[in-house]
Amino acid sequence: MVLQEFLLAVSEDAKILAVLREQLTELERFVKHKEVMGAVSDKLGSAEDMLLVGLSSAGEKVIFKPNDVSVFSSLGINGRLFTCRRDQLDSLVGTEPHIKRNLIDFILFTFSKDVAYHMTSYDWELFHCVHELELIYHIFGRQNVKKTTVNLDLFLRRFNEIQFWVISEVCLCSQLSKRVQLLKKFIKIAAHCKEYRNLNAFFAIIMGLSNPAVSRLSQTWEKLPSKFKKFYSEFENFMDPSRNHRAYRLTVAKLEPPIIPFMPLLIKDMTFTHDGNKTFIDNLVNFEKMVSFDQTFLCPFCLGPDSPMAGKNHPEVRNYIRHLSVMDNQRTLTQLSHRLEPRRP
Repeated sequence: MVLQEFLLAVSEDAKILAVLREQLTELERFVKHKEVMGAVSDKLGSAEDMLLVGLSSAGEKVIFKPNDVSVFSSLGINGRLFTCRRDQLDSLVGTEPHIKRNLIDFILFTFSKDVAYHMTSYDWELFHCVHELELIYHIFGRQNVKKTTVNLDLFLRRFNEIQFWVISEVCLCSQLSKRVQLLKKFIKIAAHCKEYRNLNAFFAIIMGLSNPAVSRLSQTWEKLPSKFKKFYSEFENFMDPSRNHRAYRLTVAKLEPPIIPFMPLLIKDMTFTHDGNKTFIDNLVNFEKMVSFDQTFLCPFCLGPDSPMAGKNHPEVRNYIRHLSVMDNQRTLTQLSHRLEPRRP
């Protein structure tokens, strides 16, 4: 109860969410389950026995609960929201998004540093909107505290979006020579993201390249120049999870803030702190645990200016980076990969 009162007392300490205007409407940002069902009731006359269901492009379903908030930001990259009766659940089938296939040349002929700059600029806007409390709500379970984590949801979605952007572009490229150019391009973009201290996007790009749908394209990788193979190998070593991500942590410790961290690892660290320490000791809040949360998040990510770099504004690149069109169905991507390079006998 003491923790609930503490969270309630500071819940009004929220940041301006202007960046979300490009992502969601005012209603979509904070809309609750009951508000969606209320709109359904107004439209159909009744929402009795109706379920609110999130559907991914792969057909995976999530049934939202009556007390859920920010249901739109909870959806995946290509997720869609449906209402139906329980006996109609099986009729909901995932659909593939329409992907613009004529943008490969745009990527290839755009300077890698410009792409990384606009990617980092946008990621900084998203990251700066993530309130520290959203991480607490996420770790404790937002269903328990009934608070929104919309900014964190969108930032985590962005990681997946960049990762699947890399996979989608490679798997949708039918020409071997252009696939090799794409690998080079993504490796260069990742290098510039690392230079800009955007480690979240850096990890997303390299994880996209290491996805089985891309890594199995042996004919493509064989034609990659040795210089780029060396860069990629170094990046993989940097991402090595052994010894509790030692390589990553040592590098981050040497970087000047501000830094956009690898958010999944940050959440993992906070979850470890949460699971390994009691929230209450003798009916009092364990403030050592809260201080540990604070130290995990604040050092050194939120120090310094809002954006760590300066660059030229290119409207076309900016618009492209902020509205990536991707496929997130792993099965479909794997099938596309096998069409490009069938398995050798």
